Amino acid sequence: MNKTFALVDCNNFYASCEKLFRPDLASTPVVVLSNNDGCVIARSREAKALGIKMGVPYFQVRELVEKHRIVVFSSNYALYADISSRVMATLEQLAPAVEVYSIDEAFLNLTGFDQAISFTELGLDIRQTIQDWIGMTVCVGIAPSKTMAKLANHAAKKWQKTAGVVDLTSKERQRKLMALLPVSEVWGVGGKLTKRLNELGIHTALQLADASPKMLRRQFSVVLERTVAELNGESCLALEDVAANKKEIVSSRAFSERITEFTHMQQAVSEYVHRASEKLRSQSSKAKQLTVFIRTSPFSNHGQDPFYSNSASGVLISPTDDTRDFLHLAGELLKKIWKDGYRYAKAGVMLADFYDEGTEQLQLFTDAANGGVSETTPLYRANPALMIVLDEINHSGKAKVFFAAKGLQQDWAMKRQLLSPAYTTKWRDIPKVC
Repeated sequence: MNKTFALVDCNNFYASCEKLFRPDLASTPVVVLSNNDGCVIARSREAKALGIKMGVPYFQVRELVEKHRIVVFSSNYALYADISSRVMATLEQLAPAVEVYSIDEAFLNLTGFDQAISFTELGLDIRQTIQDWIGMTVCVGIAPSKTMAKLANHAAKKWQKTAGVVDLTSKERQRKLMALLPVSEVWGVGGKLTKRLNELGIHTALQLADASPKMLRRQFSVVLERTVAELNGESCLALEDVAANKKEIVSSRAFSERITEFTHMQQAVSEYVHRASEKLRSQSSKAKQLTVFIRTSPFSNHGQDPFYSNSASGVLISPTDDTRDFLHLAGELLKKIWKDGYRYAKAGVMLADFYDEGTEQLQLFTDAANGGVSETTPLYRANPALMIVLDEINHSGKAKVFFAAKGLQQDWAMKRQLLSPAYTTKWRDIPKVC
């Protein structure tokens, strides 16, 4: 039986989440800003029509925003993550296998569904269900391979006559669509690769599909050869039912205000360690390596504001997921790279060298029950129950518990002056109907 995949993609996801609990904004242009309210990272359909570009600094479009009364929001990550989980949970009820590809996209396995219902009808049913149950609008692209499903989804978003669903299981329709799309629209073909393909006379997706696989493998890579096979209806990319664990975790933010004091930088790094450790535990992993990095702004006038960037890494004797171990190690690493006299704009931490639970190599002369330590780290008694309670409280939406190293007054914290309520994750923010 031939395989069939669908790609379900939420339209203008961040902006749509902001509109979800604001029916008064149904036809109003909306934009969402990046960290520290710096750049535009999401636009509603109405905002796109007004010429607001993706990634443009907010100050450059402020006049346009005021002129057209565009509503602006800071990034509300808690809201977006919760709406995403609801969409994905709904899709899991509609298909036997789901691969969550990103916060607003998922691949579905629809193999054999056409025996009972046409794929177009199925796509329309998926679209209507998401709209009815959650209030989000999605587009659905259906095809015999994941790469082709991406193209089908692109067509479903681009042409309104499709009603948000495109079925590309027909060979004839596949070739017709590929002839209309530039090669840059093919999944995995970036700017540099597009330029090289154009030099070979390959400008459309169809020309890439008709190119010699052997030639492409010889001049480029086996990855591009697989892409060509996918464009010709051969499924080379399997559906990943379970998302693979990350190989490294980075937690980093630009500061709303420049940091000049070591204590404030220590608080910021401790905050990032807390977030990274929480993500580590969420995928049931442990880590041995921690890297801390700090830097000033590369865009400042270096005559008046000198540039400095540095990082330091430390390795624990055995892997751990205990925040306390990483906090202590991070403090030691920060001392090594900190220099007075600079105005720091950004910092972050990275966890690496991961181990699954129970798979680490134990040390002959260390107590495994003590958790991971470095030569300079005190022997914290590993306490999984403490970490579980910590995470449960912080995920409950009722309260926040954290280590004092983060500090209480975080003047350097990310600026989000236009933040919408956490409608679905905080009791006090639940919408009230009068």
